[in-house]
Amino acid sequence: MFYRDTWVEVDLDRIAANVSNIKRHAGFENLFAVVKANAYGHGDVEVARAALDAGATHLAVAFLDEALNLRREIKDVPVLVMGPIRPTDIAVAAEQDIDITAHDLSWIEAAAGYDGVPANVHLKIDSGMHRIGVTNSESFRKACEMLDAEANLNLIGLFTHFATADGCVDHYQKQLDKVAAITDGYDLSRFKYVHQSNSAALLRHPQQTAANGGRLGIAMYGLAPSDEFELPVPLQKAFSLHSRITQVKRLQKGDKVGYGATFEAEEDMLVGVMPIGYADGWLRYHQNRPVEINGKEFQIVGRVCMDQTMIRVDESVKVGDQVDLLNDRFSVDMAASDLNTINYEIVCSISDRVPRVYKRGGETVSVRNDRFK
Repeated sequence: MFYRDTWVEVDLDRIAANVSNIKRHAGFENLFAVVKANAYGHGDVEVARAALDAGATHLAVAFLDEALNLRREIKDVPVLVMGPIRPTDIAVAAEQDIDITAHDLSWIEAAAGYDGVPANVHLKIDSGMHRIGVTNSESFRKACEMLDAEANLNLIGLFTHFATADGCVDHYQKQLDKVAAITDGYDLSRFKYVHQSNSAALLRHPQQTAANGGRLGIAMYGLAPSDEFELPVPLQKAFSLHSRITQVKRLQKGDKVGYGATFEAEEDMLVGVMPIGYADGWLRYHQNRPVEINGKEFQIVGRVCMDQTMIRVDESVKVGDQVDLLNDRFSVDMAASDLNTINYEIVCSISDRVPRVYKRGGETVSVRNDRFK
């Protein structure tokens, strides 16, 4: 239930198709559905269920709070926290059967002596992103030795992350080579899970020695990691954003619209108002972008306000008409290009003030409104 005429629609059939097609293409037995950041703005629990039904075997998030939220609704499925957690919080994760990441020797030292519920651990290698992870063969072997010495820390996974799997092949290969050098002579079969690929690598470089899994993020949502390579499988965009016209008013020539009076009517015209603004993640940068109403294109005029946005319309537009801000015609990728950013940022920016409506077979199957439960 929601009481403002602004909402996101998420097509779960499209999510499922993306998961199934990419898993088949990549050929990995283990597929981690990355649902961090509220599933890139799509809704973590709802997307997780659709992905698992379509063949994902694990879930992955950025931090422990996200994992705990998932665990309330989804039981008996492995969930990995890919970022560091405080060593003092290991018991919190372990008690909820949530896998954690060891990322450097000092963290392992701080975790030494943990005597709570056994915790599953994945070791992160920094192969060239220079975020978190061990960086050389010495620290890798030492980390494995230290973790193996802990009775209640079970080292079951090994992973890294690629910076340019969607672009520079040379840098991608250097990262692969670095992983091989760091782990040279070490029996990687002792790890239950070895997962290296992100979405771009799953699509572009599906075969990797020693890996038996990958992590599917942005492509699961039907959004390409970049436009630098041809997609081997079709991606179906699952996210669309909608509002409705709440008022239509006639302006006279010379009337100005919005904060700062940045738009001036050059002739008599009509303006429609819709209840969405920058507090919803529809940022001020969207000024002048096109939207669709009843199959026709119209333009946003004036500055986007915190809660409302104005559109130049014609006589065909009435109060209650649906406004499509992001859809298959005016896509997330187009919005990202207009704002000189990436598609990830567009969908992640739409805030939890905007309810999510979930569709299967074109019909609504559930609604999520985090501001009114």
